Amino acid sequence: MRPNDLIWNYFVNNYLLGKDPPAFDILYWNQDTVRLAAGLHRDFVRLALANALAVPGEAEVLGTRVDLGAVTLDSYVIAGLADHVVPWDNAYRSAQLLGGEKRFVLPTSGHIQALVNPPSAESRATYRVTDATEIDAEAWIGVADVKPGSWWPDYRDWLSQRAGDLKPAPETLGSRKHKARAKAPGSYVHAT
Repeated sequence: MRPNDLIWNYFVNNYLLGKDPPAFDILYWNQDTVRLAAGLHRDFVRLALANALAVPGEAEVLGTRVDLGAVTLDSYVIAGLADHVVPWDNAYRSAQLLGGEKRFVLPTSGHIQALVNPPSAESRATYRVTDATEIDAEAWIGVADVKPGSWWPDYRDWLSQRAGDLKPAPETLGSRKHKARAKAPGSYVHAT
């Protein structure tokens, strides 16, 4: 972790000095918690501790053994070079478990800003990218292309190659079988 950046700075400025944190969009997104049922959280922790998904057939879901290599859909996997939560080389090894064609993308930023990095003319961001994922992480970083700016246009292009023709959006939400339950954005986004 990075205690000077992530803990002490806020402790000193907010708690000791009583200063309000500066307005920063990432801080608001960071406050958006994920509500997990206790049982699901327990299952995730057990799955992670056993690293069962890394071994074909070791994990089981609803009586079916899981083999990530049998997932043959193409995958676009992203990690942050400076991520303090998920080290990029671990995310890279996770991508190697999947079947199908894989594209691994590595922005130079950390856990949140690796994802929240929209295209901008003023951007100083860079990212590495290549479809070669059958080599180890250290070799990958040596052969990956370094690109300027946000990875979002790369993702858009990757998706558009697989998306098919555009279709007009439906004029109304829901269907005969699945009625719309609430107007957008939905009740789950409202703060309580």
